[in-house]
Amino acid sequence: MDGVSLNTDPVVDDDADADEIEIEGDCGMAECISQSGVIQGENPLPPVVGMEFDSYEDVYYFYNCYAKEQGFGVRVSNTWYRKTKERYRGKLSCSSAGFKKKSEANRPRPETRTGCPAMIKFRLMENKRWRIIEVELDHNHLISPVSGKFYKSHKQLGIGTKRALQLDSAEEVQKVRLFRTVVIDVEGNGSVEVSSGDFGSSHNQTSQLRLKDGDAQAIHNYFSHLQLIDPNFLYVVDLNEKGCLRNLFWSNTRSRVAYGNFGDVVAVDTTCLTDKYQVPLVSFIGVNHHGQSVLLGCGLLAGDTIEACTWLFRAWLTCMLGRPPQVIITDQCRTLQAAVADVFPRAFHCLCLPRIMQKVSEKLGGLYEYESIRMALNNAVYYSLRPEEFEATWEDMIHHYGLRNHVWLQMLYEDRRQWVPVYLKEIFLAGMLPTRPNEVVESFFDGYLNKHTSLKEFLDKYDQALQANHQLEVLADMESRNSGFMLQSRCYFELQLAKLYTNNILRKFEKEVEGMYSCFCTRQINGEGEVITYMVREQIEVDGNRRESRDFEVLYNATEMEVLCVCGLFNFKGYLCRHALSVLHQNGIEEIPPQYVVSRWRKDIKRSYVLNHSNGGIDINNPVHRYDHLYKCIMQVVEEGRKSEVRYKDTVQALDQILRKLNLVEGRL
Repeated sequence: MDGVSLNTDPVVDDDADADEIEIEGDCGMAECISQSGVIQGENPLPPVVGMEFDSYEDVYYFYNCYAKEQGFGVRVSNTWYRKTKERYRGKLSCSSAGFKKKSEANRPRPETRTGCPAMIKFRLMENKRWRIIEVELDHNHLISPVSGKFYKSHKQLGIGTKRALQLDSAEEVQKVRLFRTVVIDVEGNGSVEVSSGDFGSSHNQTSQLRLKDGDAQAIHNYFSHLQLIDPNFLYVVDLNEKGCLRNLFWSNTRSRVAYGNFGDVVAVDTTCLTDKYQVPLVSFIGVNHHGQSVLLGCGLLAGDTIEACTWLFRAWLTCMLGRPPQVIITDQCRTLQAAVADVFPRAFHCLCLPRIMQKVSEKLGGLYEYESIRMALNNAVYYSLRPEEFEATWEDMIHHYGLRNHVWLQMLYEDRRQWVPVYLKEIFLAGMLPTRPNEVVESFFDGYLNKHTSLKEFLDKYDQALQANHQLEVLADMESRNSGFMLQSRCYFELQLAKLYTNNILRKFEKEVEGMYSCFCTRQINGEGEVITYMVREQIEVDGNRRESRDFEVLYNATEMEVLCVCGLFNFKGYLCRHALSVLHQNGIEEIPPQYVVSRWRKDIKRSYVLNHSNGGIDINNPVHRYDHLYKCIMQVVEEGRKSEVRYKDTVQALDQILRKLNLVEGRL
């Protein structure tokens, strides 16, 4: 891509003889687009460098839709032409950009422009698509969506567009209309160096997906099928300069709505890239109110590069309406770490502890006294209660076994604040990051995908995996709502949460209630001020075959009803630990304070993708609900009717009968 100019003057392209023509004002562009009617739909998403469109007009329409949502007008600042009169570059600006020329009139019109810098630049690529190459979103003046109707560029925007989606409740399914032509690309990241520990030892620089015969058609057929049964199914493609498929992302309605409910913590599963599967799949995973995995989107990547990962993350974030998670979990990998830092700068980035510990035998197995080193490492990682304790134990291990120059251990220590549990106690992880020995992370597609599964096989099994996951959630919902949880004790805390939490979470919390009875000594060691310090002693299992007593410090504030244990279980798992419960019990507290009752575990959580079968899951008084529900139903009929000539004739006949019946009813009204 050519260098991008940051000034407002015309930029000369590679064609030295190209003519540049600067055009100011609206240029009748809105009229042109509204007459063509090619692009339809509302698009409140902000422009991003790398987005691609089929035509110059599509770029204008996209930016004008965004401008109307934000509350500012648009004008064409510059358009560059070649000698053939073909447009090859453009610049769209806020209508307040620049300043008017001074007028010598007796009564000059007042200045309305402010020199606003907000704009986008875009150019024609070799694949004949228009790509956004520069974006400035900030304005130097106030903007308001209410004022959008007063701008000239918005006057005819509504002609030929689809209806705007009206959301009448917080639980309503949030839908986003994306242009199907959009491609999100990344430029300028190639200079970032990646260490040899990323995605194995090789660096795949391929510029297109390695598809076998029939794979491209299988993708097309499957996505076409999904669009028929799910009108809001969304996919984004990334094409290389030759127009070949390079990267791919997709997500259905259920995944996008699930993210709205359970998007606080997201894991990115790159196992298929790391272990060199035939299917280069990347999965975005969350956890629902039962503690079960939920799929939040999938992608296929041609290469394990920073550019590819950044593209995928931006595509996923755009699909999720630009709302990043609070925490994102990935493998330890410099490529992923660079991409996460670029796309999710405000999210806390955790590294997957089980995946790191699985590499211990591979990285350290050849060392003398390996078994002793492994035990020392486990002790430092899993049983340290404070950062200084971990660092002292780690240093002892490094010194005792002469590991000072071990590159992998050095890299682990540099990243310790992202994966060692003792540093993560203030981060809410919703149980998605196992912090105990021998805990593993299962893949969402476990049993449906292995190293030798082809892409066509995977697409055939994809629906099975989603359906199985959905059935598990439905069964867990029914169990939690219709059958009471069998309490193992009559503890007040357990009785309280049994009325609120799902059964799966209650089973996990029950272990902490039982563990209260292994805490044989709870004593107060400091009572100054409002915060009281307790020391709770417990017999814990170490290395799987021996037990030892450990003291856990618990801080308790009776005024604020706050309790904080040094073990950090509440943020790790989302429920209080046995040590905190022991302190509450000792102080005569019979109910868990409300700030420790987590709403994401409630059995009555409202999810808009779960249908209420008593009324079909829609509000029949809402025309938007009626339209969307009927559209989905009729697409299923179309899909079945096209399969044979007999079915086609039966379908047409049935539809004619329905239409005649509806016309008859209308005539009676």
